[in-house]
Amino acid sequence: MTQTLPGRRIAVVLFNLGGPDDQASVKPFLFNLFNDPAIIGLPGIVRTPLAKLISSRREASAQANYALMGGGSPLLPGTRKQAEALEVVLGNRLAGDEVRVFIAMRYWHPLTDQTAVEVAAFGPDDVVLLPLYPQFSTTTTQSSLKIWNQTYAGSGVSRTVCCYPRADGWVEAQAQAIASKLDEAGDGPVRVLFSAHGIPEKLVTGKGDPYQEQVETTVAAVVAAIERDRGPIDHALCYQSRVGPMKWLGPSTPEAIEQAGRDGVGVVITPIAFVSEHIETLVELDIEYGELAHDKGVSPYLRAPAVGTAPVFIEALAAATIDALGRTGVAPFGSGCRADWRACPCRNQRSAA
Repeated sequence: MTQTLPGRRIAVVLFNLGGPDDQASVKPFLFNLFNDPAIIGLPGIVRTPLAKLISSRREASAQANYALMGGGSPLLPGTRKQAEALEVVLGNRLAGDEVRVFIAMRYWHPLTDQTAVEVAAFGPDDVVLLPLYPQFSTTTTQSSLKIWNQTYAGSGVSRTVCCYPRADGWVEAQAQAIASKLDEAGDGPVRVLFSAHGIPEKLVTGKGDPYQEQVETTVAAVVAAIERDRGPIDHALCYQSRVGPMKWLGPSTPEAIEQAGRDGVGVVITPIAFVSEHIETLVELDIEYGELAHDKGVSPYLRAPAVGTAPVFIEALAAATIDALGRTGVAPFGSGCRADWRACPCRNQRSAA
């Protein structure tokens, strides 16, 4: 165990995917996304021209979707609010230290290499890397941390929070948001659909990505928290945002909504792997799947908000930061990580020791 002494400079880096801030940045954002080898696992000589082709073909439809949100993604403004709230909590909890919270986005500004320069200029004694992905995946957390480790050349001892699928405040924030929507739904039969961003199945079976298991762990914890107060609830896990011809984790969210229609139950849907509002929640869940639910006779169709700046969630991020300052290396915060999947950074850290 290491101990951070008072009076030190502490940099906390929040990682997320990012999103275009206007219509002109949609295409370069898409290019950065599809040019990530964690997303398209082909050699660069093939991947880069393919990313150019995909981003060109998808530009118009993506722009139309972002236009529904005012032209760009709300992810960065939402993340700034989370960073500000976290900085206030940490400032109170670590009153003898100078704490600054930075934002590093993977696919659009502020890009990770830009943030790395800003953190280095701050001159931290300690750096806590805190992805805003509660569940670890090679496509999100690993991709973000890889770029950080390649670009950061500043001072400070780095500690990484690799995941927090069962962190108390994260689970409680989800449970509170869902319970509020269940109250709104009334007394009729309602199914809670936990919708997570999908990934290709081969990442789990072939590369040992722990994402699916960690999402299932989060769902089980949230259901238990809700049922402690309300009794048994009808619920199911599903996966959204599928692209391409490969087999993805299932069932898909559209399939789960259609099943709810056949079963004659309403739906409360919640983004179980997202902590902020963005295109996958405001357009995909609210508009596209809302229209599907209407077509299939699913009523009510209600969506629980992302946890955002819910105080219990921000407290969880603060607790994860303080926990990380008391150790070195890579570790989860809270329970829910078995650390035995091939892609798990904790397992790889043990193997390298």
